Amino acid sequence: MSVIYEPRGKAAEYSPLAMNIYKGCSHGCVYCYAPAATYKQREVFHATPQPRNNFFQEFGKDLIKFRGDKRPILLCFTTDPYQPIEETAKLTHYSLKKLLENGNAVKVLTKGGTRAVRDFDIMKTGNCDFGATLTFLDEVRSLEWEPAAAAQSDRINALRLAKEAGIKTWVSLEPVIDPEQVYEIIKATHEFIDLYKVGKLNYHPLSKTIDWHDFRVNVESLLTSLDKDFYIKDDLRKF
Repeated sequence: MSVIYEPRGKAAEYSPLAMNIYKGCSHGCVYCYAPAATYKQREVFHATPQPRNNFFQEFGKDLIKFRGDKRPILLCFTTDPYQPIEETAKLTHYSLKKLLENGNAVKVLTKGGTRAVRDFDIMKTGNCDFGATLTFLDEVRSLEWEPAAAAQSDRINALRLAKEAGIKTWVSLEPVIDPEQVYEIIKATHEFIDLYKVGKLNYHPLSKTIDWHDFRVNVESLLTSLDKDFYIKDDLRKF
């Protein structure tokens, strides 16, 4: 089965191509859609991440198929490229090196924080953007929603270090759980972030308590006032 693929639906807004290096993710985020998307029980998905079956064989085929393709490849949608398993398996490290040598463009998205810093030297060798999902500045609330992910402060530090290393940076403000926290995140990070992508909370009762129209207007106004590039996802833009 192909490792690099073309996302469909809402995922296609973020990237025309994607690659899921691992099966499962140990970060245990409450809002994670990936267990349902991959037909796995949530407990199993979060407890037993592992490399994809036949990873090297299938990835090798895809490198030939997508050689020189300039469409960005997102790492990753249904897993995290810098969850703890990466420290020993090092498949993200391997994949980044091969993709950039192959002439591909890569966009990293992680909640792994400074675990990714060791690969910044590789990211600098080609067309690679480094991004992190940020949901809270409040670390206590972050633990409630993303119990095993890196601390928000660690993710922000990784973004700052990436910018200092000359790597383009971006932030996924999705899902938006608390609009006030999002405004504070933007104010705290805008000096070293090149692009923000904003999307609402979906498939959770809390979503019905948020005035999405007001949030969209406010977040667009704030980002515009700070002269930042941003993208509002379709499910939020319609409000």
